[in-house]
Amino acid sequence: MYSIEEIREFFAGDRFATEQTGIVIDEVTEEYAKCSLKLDERHYGAHGQVMGGVVFTLADFTFAVSVNSPEEFVATVNSNISYISSPKGSVLYGKSEKIRKSKRVCFYRIQITDDTGALIAVIENTGMRINKQ
Repeated sequence: MYSIEEIREFFAGDRFATEQTGIVIDEVTEEYAKCSLKLDERHYGAHGQVMGGVVFTLADFTFAVSVNSPEEFVATVNSNISYISSPKGSVLYGKSEKIRKSKRVCFYRIQITDDTGALIAVIENTGMRINKQ
């Protein structure tokens, strides 16, 4: 198991999530991750609401942190997102939960909440282990 510092260093290579969007890895264990995103003006659309793509990016990155490491590459093959409510807080949190993981395929549920405790979205991801070439 890698330390959180090693995981953060590895995922610094995901520049869209970490630099452009601003997602931070808060916790990581084997098969679990918690990430957060402090919202700012770049995350809002023309109607003043957090863009759905921001929520999805947080969910996708949280999933990636849950299942990937320098030795293991798992790609998303299916993702289903249900938007429950619009964030009212200033921070979003993504938490992953392993449903099932085999040698080749895994199923995870990711919940996005905000700092008021509101449930923002529920995402179910299917991933497949890819052999590194």
